[in-house]
Amino acid sequence: MITLEVCVDDTSGIIAATKGGADRIELCSALGVGGLTPSAGLMKFASTCPLPTMAMIRPRAGDFVWTREERIALVSDIRAMRYAGLAGVVIGASLPNGELDRDALEQMVKAANGLDITLHRAIDLTPDVDGALRICRDLGIKRVLSSGGAKTALAGIDRLAKMATHHVTVMPGGGVNAQNVAELAARFPLTEVHASCSVARPAPENPMISEFGFLPAGARATDAASVAALRVALDQITASRTSG
Repeated sequence: MITLEVCVDDTSGIIAATKGGADRIELCSALGVGGLTPSAGLMKFASTCPLPTMAMIRPRAGDFVWTREERIALVSDIRAMRYAGLAGVVIGASLPNGELDRDALEQMVKAANGLDITLHRAIDLTPDVDGALRICRDLGIKRVLSSGGAKTALAGIDRLAKMATHHVTVMPGGGVNAQNVAELAARFPLTEVHASCSVARPAPENPMISEFGFLPAGARATDAASVAALRVALDQITASRTSG
């Protein structure tokens, strides 16, 4: 079976991912900027979901170079996630040159002791992916979300394949959907996949919502049918492996 993780940023997304057949949720706020730390209320709602939930730990948009004050906030957010009863955290930290910040990651890993941990796409910024994966191994981070250093997982497939030779689970993410996941699986030893399974959010009935910037242009929402379609595609890949 190939694990399907769906990223969501609201209660409707949690419901849609569950209804569509996801295996795990990555819980965020503000997916439009790549995902930020979810609110306490959203984490509490996710804790009632039957699926294991990983909470994004990212206090702001932009890079992953954290100040001392931001590192304090990151650790506090991990503690809040633990208190909410979620399964794990999604973390990342970079040095100004793009390499992983081992010290900051170690601080977060210690705070998340006993919880599931995913390293997010900060790894796509590193100039030394082998060194980054060695840091993950040394710190006990067993899963990495990556697009292979490209805008989409398919475009980064060569780097993803190289990453898969390390003793870390590499979970492709970035533009993955029911239409292209078979191509991805044909070129990569797929065991887990990350997707948004989203569609364009309907325009609000009140035009002032958009005019005032309360809903940004291009806003998207998790779609249960898209989740279900990807689930079917993944199950077909698993079935073909078994029959082959």
